[in-house]
Amino acid sequence: MERKMENTVRDVEADSEAGGEDALVGNVNKLMVSPPGYSGVQRKGHLVFDACFESGNLGRVDYISDFEFDLFIRPDTCNPRFRVWFNFTVENVRETQRVIFNVVNFSKTKSLYRDGMSPVVKSTSRPQWQRLPAKNVYYYRCPDHRRNYVMSFAFCFDREDDVYQFAYCYPYTYTRLQHYLASLERRNLPYLQREQLGLSVQQRRLDLLTITNSGHVNSEREKKLVFLTARVHPGESPASFICQGVIDFLVSQHPVAQILRDHVIFKVVPMLNPDGVYLGNYRCSLMGFDLNRHWQDPSPWAHPTLHAVKQLIVQMNQDPRVSLEFYIDVHAHSTMLNGFMYGNVFEDEERVQRQAVFPRLLCQNAPDFSFSNTSFNRDVVKAGTGRRFLGGLLDDTSYCYTLEVSFYSYMTAGSTAPVPYSEESYMKLGRNVARTFLDYYKLNNLIKDNIPHQLRSTDVMSQTGKNNPGRGAGIGRNTVDREKEKSVRH
Repeated sequence: MERKMENTVRDVEADSEAGGEDALVGNVNKLMVSPPGYSGVQRKGHLVFDACFESGNLGRVDYISDFEFDLFIRPDTCNPRFRVWFNFTVENVRETQRVIFNVVNFSKTKSLYRDGMSPVVKSTSRPQWQRLPAKNVYYYRCPDHRRNYVMSFAFCFDREDDVYQFAYCYPYTYTRLQHYLASLERRNLPYLQREQLGLSVQQRRLDLLTITNSGHVNSEREKKLVFLTARVHPGESPASFICQGVIDFLVSQHPVAQILRDHVIFKVVPMLNPDGVYLGNYRCSLMGFDLNRHWQDPSPWAHPTLHAVKQLIVQMNQDPRVSLEFYIDVHAHSTMLNGFMYGNVFEDEERVQRQAVFPRLLCQNAPDFSFSNTSFNRDVVKAGTGRRFLGGLLDDTSYCYTLEVSFYSYMTAGSTAPVPYSEESYMKLGRNVARTFLDYYKLNNLIKDNIPHQLRSTDVMSQTGKNNPGRGAGIGRNTVDREKEKSVRH
């Protein structure tokens, strides 16, 4: 297998002077990379690379020296334009072996690697992801690769029996989502319903969660509905952590969550592009489509997950008993810091001001959310996105946003250095998004302000971590802190 894979890699190199990225169609599979001409037995230090696993991506490895290797990202399936996400393992290392890995074929030139971002790493004996030290990461134009941008990082292997895994950002796989949703189902919560809305091209589940108190669903009053989607772009894994944070909070026993379930129906599609996530794509589906450009006319056979979600939203929008108030599509951003939102542009100034209310409230609740980075646009290139299409479809009482979060870090008021995001801080942003709906609906008098005194301000501590100590700690900040932030925030 190793010899066959090496031959395949060499054939690819012969096919393309541009580095072979157009010809890369598969991931390396337990590929041993040894010095040219070496034909002896495998030795410790002859690194073995693998990306043939869920969400894996590494298309080719070139041996430069015993200490240096060029790595080629496999392009998205059926679409050679997108080469950003990588996720691979390295084994058969020698203790204290020092290496430099050069990722040489990124499709984007702008990158947070210029601002201190670094890949994440874990190993079998240390299963928690951690970022590499920024001082070991370099991003530069390389004359050896047609002056393309290259990201190089230095690493020292320290345990011979470990398998090391490197990734662009914290992976969140389709299987992880399925385990998480199954664990929610086992809790038999009366206010949570999970259903299969459809199947992807490769027959993976398109899950839909409905979170609300059942008495609200059965009542005759008009139902306020919030719809949230994530992972239309499969490589944007932070979106899944945010989405899980939203869900965790809404199904918790936190008093704010209980009040929200009494008044609002939440519908969540946590993974719009399960095939792309499973395959390790960055932007596209199995068939090479950027699904977030096909909302206007999705095909039931080429874009089945998008088609199913759009059908559901259109159907709910036509139901006179339902008021679809919010649509939020969660993404991750590869060049900006913090969390922020994109919204739509309207002629009606009053509607413009109303659309700015939710991001302003979120800015007060989440120290990592930036209202100054939030923008409202009508770019032609974004016409097929969920935010733009649904913004034109729904009436003027509905608000459609793209929620973006940095792949790397955030700046808080008064800070001089960026704070790198962790899996937990992404989920915390999700919890703060969920809590902000209480502020919004209190402001609009849907939820009367006769709730307990300690909940009148949003500076409440999360109770989502009762069975997981530390999960919700530090969510709230007092009013003085928020006023300070408002005075400093640029």
